[in-house]
Amino acid sequence: MYAAVVSAFDHPPRYQEFETPLASGPHEVLVDVVAAGLHPRVRSQADGSHYTSTDELPLVPGIDGVGLLPDGRLVYFVLPDTAMGSMGERTVIDRRRSIALADGADPLRIAAAMNPAMSSWVALRRRIHFEPGRSVLILGATGIAGRLAIQVARQLGAGRVIAAGRNRLLRDTLPDLGADVVVGLDGEPGDVSAKLGDAAQDVDIVLDYLWGEPAAQAMTGIVTQRTDRGRALTWIQIGSVAGPAASVPSAALRAANLQIVGSGQGSVAAADILAELPELANRISDSTFTVDAVRLPLSQVEAAWTEATTPGQRVVLYPDLDAPTIQAR
Repeated sequence: MYAAVVSAFDHPPRYQEFETPLASGPHEVLVDVVAAGLHPRVRSQADGSHYTSTDELPLVPGIDGVGLLPDGRLVYFVLPDTAMGSMGERTVIDRRRSIALADGADPLRIAAAMNPAMSSWVALRRRIHFEPGRSVLILGATGIAGRLAIQVARQLGAGRVIAAGRNRLLRDTLPDLGADVVVGLDGEPGDVSAKLGDAAQDVDIVLDYLWGEPAAQAMTGIVTQRTDRGRALTWIQIGSVAGPAASVPSAALRAANLQIVGSGQGSVAAADILAELPELANRISDSTFTVDAVRLPLSQVEAAWTEATTPGQRVVLYPDLDAPTIQAR
């Protein structure tokens, strides 16, 4: 079979022949891959920088996708940490880490949106007890996961959504996705607190895709400006686009009712994540969420890896036999 193959962590995957994997365990099955999303998590897997990465090479990247079972059923699957990912013509999945897709499900939308939407969906449904009517601040709202987080928060009943992000062009689209307040984060990280001003001073929940200095600045500013410091503030750390570490002042933890939790691989039981996927897949496929995706043949993986796409757009790779060449819009 053909696959995207990583032979060195300092070079993009190359399209080449690769040995077809074999299903060996009682719950394993070989599937034909229909679509696989090129997520940031996949990039960090391929360059060896993700915290779950090992030195094992060669590897086929890809952490999830849409596949066709031998009996013709379409499934969405999530792979464990493995060197045999979803960016090949075939891969081996664990049936227990897959869900059947409804008739008419759109593989492009599913492959593009499940991974980024899952980050906020699982955080609000499984990492905390989220009550409708709560206010939510999203840091990193102009990224793909952040844009979906606005929609997820609104769908789950958020009373007010504050969206903060850097991309000026994409910020203009956030009100249409459900944001009540939009804050620009252009400039230096140290200015984040001033930019937020009092827009988020009494927010209930923060979905943080940034971390690093911006998160530290935002946290300090929100805590010190709260009308009632006894009011619970839950900070959910999801991504680290702005840096892997944040210097959180101890006073921020002592002077307010602040709880910091992480949401990601390992912090939520696999069974709990899997239980959330059918409803999320249905909402993605029925166009509840706005998804901007472009599909490219797997043979173009090296170009897809290195060439810039339209901001807010997610690349989905299809095996060449199944998809025509469709250039990024």
